[in-house]
Amino acid sequence: MNDLMVYVSNNPGIQDFFTNLVAGEITLMTGIFWLFIAAIISMIAGAIGGIILAGKDIGYELAAILGSLFGPAGVIPVAAIGLVVLKLV
Repeated sequence: MNDLMVYVSNNPGIQDFFTNLVAGEITLMTGIFWLFIAAIISMIAGAIGGIILAGKDIGYELAAILGSLFGPAGVIPVAAIGLVVLKLV
């Protein structure tokens, strides 16, 4: 574990990534990171929505699976467009 901390603290690429992330700069790597976070949150929200909407009809587990698959379908393109607009502004 100590070697990992030394590697992370001495690697300029990782330091730049965290600096840009904390400062709010949108680079390619921070954009990919935020798209990944948006996809994870939309999967969780889609699963909850699927359970609420169709849990009794098709079963809670299947509703959660389908919701988590369809949730990111609308979020990822919009998040990508939003990040591009924020980068250009």
